[in-house]
Parts: sequence; C-alpha cells; structure tokens
Amino acid sequence: MPSSPGKKLPALRFQIYRARAVCLRSGAGIFAAFVLGVLLTLLVAPGRFGWGPAPCHQVEDTFRSSEAWRSGVLQEPLESRPKVLGVVGIQTGFGSRERRKALRETWMPDSPEGLVSLQQSTGLAIRFIIGHTADKRKMEELEEEIETYKDFIRIDIEEEYLKLTHKTLAYFKAAYMLFDAEFYVKADDDIYLRTDRLATLLAKDRSTPRTYLGCMKKGPVITDSRQKWYEPLAYLLGSEYFLHAYGPIYALSSEVVAALAIARNDSFRMFTNEDVTLGSWMLAMNVNHEDNRALCEQTCTPTSIAVWDIPKCSGQCKFLQALFENDFNFTLTTFLLDTAGLCNPEQRLREVHQLDACSRSPTLPD
Repeated sequence: MPSSPGKKLPALRFQIYRARAVCLRSGAGIFAAFVLGVLLTLLVAPGRFGWGPAPCHQVEDTFRSSEAWRSGVLQEPLESRPKVLGVVGIQTGFGSRERRKALRETWMPDSPEGLVSLQQSTGLAIRFIIGHTADKRKMEELEEEIETYKDFIRIDIEEEYLKLTHKTLAYFKAAYMLFDAEFYVKADDDIYLRTDRLATLLAKDRSTPRTYLGCMKKGPVITDSRQKWYEPLAYLLGSEYFLHAYGPIYALSSEVVAALAIARNDSFRMFTNEDVTLGSWMLAMNVNHEDNRALCEQTCTPTSIAVWDIPKCSGQCKFLQALFENDFNFTLTTFLLDTAGLCNPEQRLREVHQLDACSRSPTLPD
C-alpha cells in the first residue's frame, strides 16, 4: 500500500534545512533564507505555534491498550502507527448500548479476534468513538463493555449532541494519531455497512490526494429559529448551503485529515449542524468532492455500501417510542436533532441482516 502524502514532517524539516543552507551558500538571498528559517521554526516547535498534530489528551484505542486511559496520554510517534487502508470511526454515545449490541450481531465483529480478521481481509480498522460523562454508573457500564469487546477509541470530550461537531473533529485528530490510513471514515451507529464494498471504494485509484467522499447534497439555509435545523449563522451562508456530504457516513483522505490534525481547534468555524460544518472546512481545503450514492441506499442492492433511511426518520421513531414508554427524559430537543440513519435501528439492523442481499457475499470475512 503506498504511503499517504503529507505525513513525513521529519523529512520535510530536513529538506527545509538543506534548502536554507543552499540559499545561504549560493547567495540566493537573505530574504529566502529568512522565510525558510521561519518555516523551519514552525515545524521544529509545532506546539508553540499551533502546528503539528494537536494534542488529544487521554486518547485510547482500547483494542491496543487497556491501560492507556488510566495512565494518561497515549502518545505514539507518527512513524510507528499501524498502516491500514481505512479507519472507520462509529460515533456512539452512552445511551446507545443496544445499538452497539445490534451492530455486533450484524455487520460488525463481536470479538477482538473478529476485528483482527476483518482488518486483515479488508484493511479496515473499525472502532466505536466515545467520550466521557459525569454519570459514574454509565462510565462503569462502559468499562465493562470495553473489557469484553475492546472495540472503542475513547477521546477526551464530554458526550453531548450539541458538541457533535467538536467530537467529530476530535475523532479525526485521534484517529490520525493512532493509525496511518489512506482514508478516515466517520459513520453513525444506526447504519448498515458493507465493509467489503467500502474497502473496494476506498482502494480505488484517484487523481488527487485530497478527497471528500460521501453522498453529497445541497439545501436551503434555515433562518427561522422556530424550525428544525435552524442556523444562527445563516447570515454568513446566504440562502443555500454549499455542497456537502450527508452526516451518517463520509470519508476523508489522509492528506485532508493530516491538515485537520495540525490545525488549532479554535481556528475552525462551527455551524449548528455537523455535516454542514465539515463541508465548510472542505471548501477551504481545495478537496475533490466525490459523490457516491451507494453510501446512502435505502435498501440493500448488489452495489450498496451503506444502508439507511432517506428521508430520515429515526428521531420520529425514538420520540414515539419514548412517549409509549413514558420516558420523559427524552426531550423535544432530542427529537428535533436526532434524525439520521435507520428508523428503530436496534430492530432494523437485525432485520436487514437477515436479507441475503445485505449480508451474503463471497467477499465478506467469516
């Protein structure tokens, strides 16, 4: 597998040293040497100037280290990261234990051995992405789940829906620290995924190293605060959103994630919706928008990669279920915001998996 661009900072430092020395020896110009010196300083002292991988405190890949979270920051040299075709980070939360159970009973491995087998057969490292909560009981339950499955990456961010964009950025930074991948995939925990076909898509030859891959869409900017998807920063956007990928699943190539990894967190504009926010960053990075509708199929087909419901309905289903169960902790705000993926995913994931068109293929690992 070829090495991804944009990752060899030590080699880049050496090249700048050499170029600066040539300028000084050849008399090519004090100004040119000065510029190269400034650039070298930024690379040598990345933390001071906000360059280099931003710190992701208490990042843990539970599959590789069961003690890293307790002992502090897991910091591995970038050169020692395991090489994979792709990292698939499944965004999940403390209220989604049943979803994770359904995923492990369907398309996702349910054991550390299964994770190894899938990574060997597809080149994909798959992990659940989760932060932390002040609820001690929930943290204890998470520890028990981690001990059993070891299929999480834990990041130092509080779990809250309104912080989803911050969590997504933290995921990309953490995944870049932990894995040397060609692509980094963000997925939700309520979609059905064909990992074999995803691997084939990621491995395709492309003319540019900067790729933003997903089901692309546009739409009107909501300026009425009484409506769902209201955008307080609408005055910056105009009447229609720019092209961007649906949030349930999209992928960024290595060079794109490398750029996100070295940028300061406060340098990113944060809009209300995660998919729009990510799309705005992509506009500034000169990426190739690659639209692939196999990533947003409503039913399984011979070519579908990700299956989930469009129009989205999971928020409505969860709201009605909460009313039926008299669960008044399920707020109207959650109903308005949590609308993605399969409706009633705990049940639908299992139903979809029973269909041969979804789960049977000679290219799927055992």
